[in-house]
Amino acid sequence: MPEIPLEGGFVTRVVRVGDTVRRVPAERSGFVHALLEHLREHSWPGAPRFLGFDAQGREVLSFLPGHVAWRPEDAVAVRTFDALRGVARLVRELHDLTAGTPLAGASEVVCHNDLAPKNTVYRDSGAGLLPVAFVDWDLVGPGERIHDLAHVCWQYLDLGPGWTDAEAAGEMLHEMVGAYGPGACEDPADLVDTVLWWQDRCRRGIEEAARRGHPAMIHLRETGVVREIEEAHAWTLHHREALLRGLRR
Repeated sequence: MPEIPLEGGFVTRVVRVGDTVRRVPAERSGFVHALLEHLREHSWPGAPRFLGFDAQGREVLSFLPGHVAWRPEDAVAVRTFDALRGVARLVRELHDLTAGTPLAGASEVVCHNDLAPKNTVYRDSGAGLLPVAFVDWDLVGPGERIHDLAHVCWQYLDLGPGWTDAEAAGEMLHEMVGAYGPGACEDPADLVDTVLWWQDRCRRGIEEAARRGHPAMIHLRETGVVREIEEAHAWTLHHREALLRGLRR
């Protein structure tokens, strides 16, 4: 069957073959496969199914039909209150399904660690585009609930210089935290500080991997991603109090 490249992959080449997706296994693919099997056993529709390997040694995953918001304009189009609440609820489901399992280990839950519109499948069932599943699980691992939730808030709202009203951004954060429900953070300040932690961590991670010669990270650095993250961090830090006012409304 023909192989159709799937757009939006910035690090890994992914192709569609019929109703499956093929990709080179990631470094921690064993953990990823165990998680996907756990989610399958619980009939959770928010992740693809791991189906084995093909003759080329590539992972074979089930194809999830829908719209992936991998372009900047697509991400803006799905930045509605309903879509943001839907993302938060999906994250909550993932966390609740992994809490207390051997996969989470000593941590609270298993975190996706790379949630963003570009890794989300949306479908329109008559109420606009709403999230139904997450893809690209390469960075999954044990973690704390607030870690995934903060990453979601940063990425889906694109917190940074593109916002002219930080308090309005904080109000959208409030909606996402409310949709996730209790248990992620007691103090809104912890959420904003974890967003800042993520921004700094991602910047340093890309720079360090690029210095070690990782081709994909070199590409990200050369295309300005590090500079964009630095600007987002500076904006979030500068507008921290305004974000908190929106969060606490």
